[in-house]
Amino acid sequence: MNLSSAIVVLAALLAVTVGIGAFLRWQQNRPRRLSPSEVVDPLRLGAETLGERATLLQFSTEMCSRCPGVHRTLGAIADDHDGVVHLDVDLTHRPDIAKHFHVLQTPTTLILDRDGVIQTRFAGTTSRHAVELELARVTTEDAHV
Repeated sequence: MNLSSAIVVLAALLAVTVGIGAFLRWQQNRPRRLSPSEVVDPLRLGAETLGERATLLQFSTEMCSRCPGVHRTLGAIADDHDGVVHLDVDLTHRPDIAKHFHVLQTPTTLILDRDGVIQTRFAGTTSRHAVELELARVTTEDAHV
């Protein structure tokens, strides 16, 4: 193989790798709506109750560098909405919870409706706007039921 062919092959591999990485990053920050099949027990998470309208459930670890920023964002969103609670569960010493909720990375955020049913899942960091849109959807659908 001559030098120019090797450069073309390397450039093609680089382009494919960057494309796959960009796609995975784009997928990661999108909300995934889940089929309601489980009601989350707040006592298992170390909380007394869930929110009256919704709960923003964040899974973090001690070594997560992005978790404090997500914690501030979710806390601010909960403070701005009546009946919405933000719970932050540290998974560092709770692998049972990580396994149960299939948490493969932190932060991971779940939006629960007023009954504690998981409605939406965000893997990684997400924008305030995306969380507020999903929160509005969950609380609006809840009000119409």
